[in-house]
Amino acid sequence: MNTMTLWHISGWEFAALALAALLVGFSKTAVSGANTVSLAVFAAILPARASTGVLLPILIAGDVLAVATYRRHAHWPTLWRLFPAVAAGVMIGTLFLVWADDQVVRTSIGAILLLMAGVTLWRRRKADGPDDPDAVTTRAGRVKARSYGVLGGFTTMVANAGGPVMSLYLLSAGFRKLGFLGTSAFFFLIVNLSKVPFSAGLGLIDGNSLLLDAALVVFVVPGALLGKWAVERINQRLFEQLVIAATVVGGLQLLLR
Repeated sequence: MNTMTLWHISGWEFAALALAALLVGFSKTAVSGANTVSLAVFAAILPARASTGVLLPILIAGDVLAVATYRRHAHWPTLWRLFPAVAAGVMIGTLFLVWADDQVVRTSIGAILLLMAGVTLWRRRKADGPDDPDAVTTRAGRVKARSYGVLGGFTTMVANAGGPVMSLYLLSAGFRKLGFLGTSAFFFLIVNLSKVPFSAGLGLIDGNSLLLDAALVVFVVPGALLGKWAVERINQRLFEQLVIAATVVGGLQLLLR
C-alpha cells in the first residue's frame, strides 16, 4: 500500500491526525456522523484510498468504547433487519473500490450523504411525528431498513462514511439519544470488524498502516470520555440537529475537495 509510516509524517501532520482520532472517539459516544471531519483530515494527510485502511482500526477502537458505554440501549430487532442489507452493500462497495479512483469515491459518497440528508429533512417536515423504532417489523419498515442498509454498507466500505447514512436512518426511525447511540455502537462494531478482511485483501491495511494506528489509537479514549460527558448535556432536539448538520458538512466537504 502506498501510505506513509509514522516516521514520514511531520509533527503538525501527526497532531492533526491525533485530533482527528480524538474526534472519532467523540463521535462514537456523542454525535454520530461527526467523524466525517476525521475522514477528511486523514484523506488530506495520507493518500485518499490508503487513509481508509488507516482509519478503520481507529474506528473499531471507538466502536468498542461506545459499546462499553451504551450496550444496554441497543435495539436488536433493528440490527437484525439491517445486517443482511449492509452485507450486500459492503460487497457492492468492495467491487466499486476495485475500479473507482479517489475522485469518483468522494463524489459518489458526498452526493449520497446530501441526498439522504435532504430526504430525512423532507420526511421530518411531512410526518406528523417520529416513527416508532419497532416499526422496523412492518413491511414499510423492512423496505426502509434494507434501503438504508445497502447504502450504509456501500458508504462504509468505500470511504468509512456509513455513519451519516445510518444516523439518518436511526433518526427517521424515531430513536431517542441513548437508543440511537446504543444501536449504532453495536452496528458499527460488527460492520467495521467484518470490513477488516476486505480492506486487507485490497491492500488498504498493512504493517505501515497498523504502525500508525498504534500511535494514534490512544487519542480515541479522551475523545470518547468527552463525548459521554457532552451527550448527557445535549437535549434531544439539539442532538438531532447536530447529527443532520454533521452529515451535511461531511457531504459538502467530500464534494468540494
